[in-house]
Amino acid sequence: MALLIVNLDKQIGNAAAWRDTFAAQLPDLEIRIWPEAGKVGDIEYLAFIRPDFDALPELPNLKAMFSRSAGVEAFVDHPRLPKAPLGKIEPSGGDPMMTEYVVMHVLRFHRDMPGYQLAQANREWRRTRIARPEERRIGFLGLGLMAKAPALVLQSLGFPVSAWVRSPREEKEIPIFHGPGQPDPFLNQTDIAVCLLPLTRETEGIFCARSFAMMPKGAMVINVGRGKHVVEADLIRALDSGQLSYAALDALAPEPLPPESPLWLHPKVTVMPHVSRRPTVAQLVTEIAANIQSVEAGGRLLQEVDVGMGY
Repeated sequence: MALLIVNLDKQIGNAAAWRDTFAAQLPDLEIRIWPEAGKVGDIEYLAFIRPDFDALPELPNLKAMFSRSAGVEAFVDHPRLPKAPLGKIEPSGGDPMMTEYVVMHVLRFHRDMPGYQLAQANREWRRTRIARPEERRIGFLGLGLMAKAPALVLQSLGFPVSAWVRSPREEKEIPIFHGPGQPDPFLNQTDIAVCLLPLTRETEGIFCARSFAMMPKGAMVINVGRGKHVVEADLIRALDSGQLSYAALDALAPEPLPPESPLWLHPKVTVMPHVSRRPTVAQLVTEIAANIQSVEAGGRLLQEVDVGMGY
């Protein structure tokens, strides 16, 4: 039984770290690092980031594969995508790095830190009314594993939190809006919108002039999903008109953001270079090992991607 690792060793850690960490958790699993695939019939598992499926050989005995990328839109329609089940490598309780990142931006917007930074630059002793958490409604677009943990933290701090999701679901802690008929009432009552949606045909451009107009005047947006969720020109117009107060963008299109982009120097925009979370080799190996153990015991992947849905 062998696992073929593609590009992960180039992006996170190194080949030795991957081999040593797997040896400690699954000592019977042989680790191969692409392009040294060896006898392909032995490969039962595949783990990757930014794969080139045109270059990879056929893997006739593949049981499952794992994507480091939270979004799979870049390769999920590839004609040579193996037919094996595809899983995400994400912790079941969310990633603490993502939680702290989302909470950080919500709190800095809530407490108007950009305004205080501007006042400091102007040597202005700025004292204004401070809004209470119960006055600031936080709305999550998407409530998957990465979103639920920060949503609950913010709720514990006293913020009213709700979420919009694609399909109906039961959530005890968080009020849910769902489906194509409910984005408008969801946005109507959202002061800070946090996007953690997958990128699909339906969600591309979801932050646009129409959705900004649905939000209360002075609302704010935080995009931790994909760059194509945001229509850049519409965002800039909404910020310049005062319909939106601030935007924090961790995902952009394209990446890296070109130097000539107006987002860099816009006074109401925070540009971050896609750094909301950086998992370690140990974290990723733990999740992959748990999935392999589940499959070997006759179970399913812990977080299987619906290839047809695209997430």
